[in-house]
Amino acid sequence: MKKLIFLFVLMFVFSCKKYIDKPKNLVSTDKMSEILTDLAINDQATFMFPSTNLESGTRFVLKTHNVKPDDFVESFKYYVVEQKMNGIADEAQKILLKKDPKADQYVKDKIKKNQVLPVLSK
Repeated sequence: MKKLIFLFVLMFVFSCKKYIDKPKNLVSTDKMSEILTDLAINDQATFMFPSTNLESGTRFVLKTHNVKPDDFVESFKYYVVEQKMNGIADEAQKILLKKDPKADQYVKDKIKKNQVLPVLSK
């Protein structure tokens, strides 16, 4: 009887192919990269100007991209579980470097100094 229960438990565990279901309103990878770029800029703005509100800036970024906060969070979780977030973050970094030439020079200087590409977030 114990072997039978063990067999059913194993079948149940291996029958679940995905850890998380695909969200109904999944944000595309391209749009997610653009949102992460704008969120990084927003984060730096709040760092440079401490009196600004990070939360209102985040809401503005999501509203600009016509994405609901719940959809963003669910999409973010999905991409993390599916291990696609590194590619999205790399694309966001490329977009950021195109938007800000000073950041591009900063990254090049860091690479020369440390031989490592700085990342947006981990």
